[in-house]
Amino acid sequence: MREVLTYTRRGSRFTPKQQAAWDTYAEQWVIPDEAADLPDFSFAEWFGREAPLVVEIGGGVGEATAALAATRPEVNILALEVWGPGVAEGLGRVGEVGATNVRFSSVDAVWTLEHLIAPDSISELWTFFPDPWHKKRHHKRRLVNPEYAAMIASRLAPGGLWRLATDWADYAEQMVEVLDAEPLLEGGVVERWAERPVTKFERKGIAKDRVITDLAYRRV
Repeated sequence: MREVLTYTRRGSRFTPKQQAAWDTYAEQWVIPDEAADLPDFSFAEWFGREAPLVVEIGGGVGEATAALAATRPEVNILALEVWGPGVAEGLGRVGEVGATNVRFSSVDAVWTLEHLIAPDSISELWTFFPDPWHKKRHHKRRLVNPEYAAMIASRLAPGGLWRLATDWADYAEQMVEVLDAEPLLEGGVVERWAERPVTKFERKGIAKDRVITDLAYRRV
């Protein structure tokens, strides 16, 4: 495991509604952590089909996950989220919209991308409101840095899209600086992606008068 992580693990207690969702859907839709260590591990087997792969890093409580999954039944969506209650709530949201094309994993996102996902294989990557690690001494924990960006970009298929959003102005500036410098990517700040629902993280940012920045970069 990496010494510097891009996340912290929060409490793991479920609400009754989250527990009910977990009991209903986890066996079908949650990939156990230990499965990632199997030599024959295959995402296609967990999805039960071959389809374009979309990866979401840090889905929170699954608001965007469920909404986007419902409108894109033709893709496989891998939702990477380390917070157990968030996964449970996401399961419930995906179940409520009738989507069956999402699988959840709580294995570290950077490790997953590096070790379980082949280069040139992701059709789209979503990173909506990643932890800003707003204190300067914690900036090294941010997901979007030159090292991770190079590896993540290599996992995108040619033409694949990396969509990002943040409500922290200095992180948006860092994202642009890092991703503009990555030779495998081209793009920049864009208009808000209309398909992306307004999540609780975005609502919090708006309530504090923060500017929401959307970015999109394409693999060249």
